[in-house]
Amino acid sequence: MTPTLVFDIETIPDVAGLRKLWELDPAASDKSVAELAFQRRRQATGSDFLPVHLHRVVAISCAFRDREGFKVWSLGAPEDGEAELVQRFFDGIERYTPQLVSWNGSGFDLPVLHCRALMHGIAAPRYWDQGEDDRDFKFNNYLSRYHSRHLDLMDVLAAYQNRAFAPLDDIARLCGLPGKLGMDGSQVWPAYCEGRLADIRNYCETDVANTYLVFLRFQKMRGALSATDYEREVGVAKAFLRSQPAPHWKAYAEALG
Repeated sequence: MTPTLVFDIETIPDVAGLRKLWELDPAASDKSVAELAFQRRRQATGSDFLPVHLHRVVAISCAFRDREGFKVWSLGAPEDGEAELVQRFFDGIERYTPQLVSWNGSGFDLPVLHCRALMHGIAAPRYWDQGEDDRDFKFNNYLSRYHSRHLDLMDVLAAYQNRAFAPLDDIARLCGLPGKLGMDGSQVWPAYCEGRLADIRNYCETDVANTYLVFLRFQKMRGALSATDYEREVGVAKAFLRSQPAPHWKAYAEALG
């Protein structure tokens, strides 16, 4: 069994980077720096969503399935810095060479992780291999949009057409799954400012649970899983989720039914 790693990240404005690029007063508060960035972005684009290179990673959550079982968790500890989280993500790829699965990972999560790994000097030779070290990676690697070692479900289901992109929450709920619980991406920065990093990590974890369960339906749809195999895999995932004592998993399991 090839290990499957579903991943999702949560980010906040890179206020340190913004101070450096714009030569801002070091005494300016993080909130004021972020608000300035949002205002400038709204003026330029009509949206306050910052460019990829100005996002800082505060959480990376994973759902992992291999022959040993299934689990969902957030990398590192809440007090770990960004470099530690990003290093752990690429270390996992180095160790397991998993099938990566995401929702909009090609458009956001991976470009952010690329930039942050570059800034922190993180090496990830397995991830970046395009056949130089492993000939198989010439024909199927993590970097090419049309290769399958990284499957961006949003991209594939939209047939690579931007106008057909759909939110994970909508697709999950239409498939009978719980969807987003507790918060959404727009609430991450306010939650971080309030010191609610644990809530952000919990939210990120439920997102990867949704993505994994949508992925199983996709695998059944494309014939990679038989109906029997699909029910077994869903059962494995549900058994783990229902066994977790944390409140966010109790809420998720209740919504899951």
